[in-house]
Amino acid sequence: MVARLVNIVPSWNYIDIASSGCQNRIVHTRLDEMVAMAEENDGLLTARQAREAGIAGSVLARLVQRGRLERTARGVYRIPYFPSNRLSQYREAVLWAKAGGGPRDLALSHATALVVYGISDASPSVVHLTVPSKARLRRVRPKWVRVHRADLERGEVTMHEGLPITTVARTVEDMLASSGRVPLVKQAISGARHEGYIDRAEAQRLRRRVARYVRTIESGKAASA
Repeated sequence: MVARLVNIVPSWNYIDIASSGCQNRIVHTRLDEMVAMAEENDGLLTARQAREAGIAGSVLARLVQRGRLERTARGVYRIPYFPSNRLSQYREAVLWAKAGGGPRDLALSHATALVVYGISDASPSVVHLTVPSKARLRRVRPKWVRVHRADLERGEVTMHEGLPITTVARTVEDMLASSGRVPLVKQAISGARHEGYIDRAEAQRLRRRVARYVRTIESGKAASA
């Protein structure tokens, strides 16, 4: 008598998809489906993405309980065995803001934009994110995210490494307005020119903009002295 091995798996974790034109059935786990969705975001996905793929919230909860999935923020999950990289936290911030019907028109900005571009020594302790001035963020904000509100023009946002990010020019304006860190801004302009993000004419224009900013600050100090 030959013993037959039977593989018993939890039914909630699987979905059967019948192959057209053949009798075989291809079995995909729910986790496999989520892995495919999360590949473009360093192992991150949202509850909304899962829901649109027909994966119930109860399935996400059970996967979290079993350690197969991590809940990084409300509405955002991470598949643990995906290796993190220097951009993972920024992707997480973007997904957090977009989760639950959040704004689509947003961008990583300020010092975070400088880090993503890799054009300065900026090392912010939070992730800076700019959303539309009237955007409603229904999620509890993670402590490591700082939200700025501004209505960015289409030409002020670009995609870099798959992330929405303010252009170098807009980032310079934001840094001058929010921090006044002139040496860092000058370094960023030189770095952006060196890396090819801006051309020579744009670099010169931005340097003139910084010079005007410095003159304005100095005039203000002289007037108040």
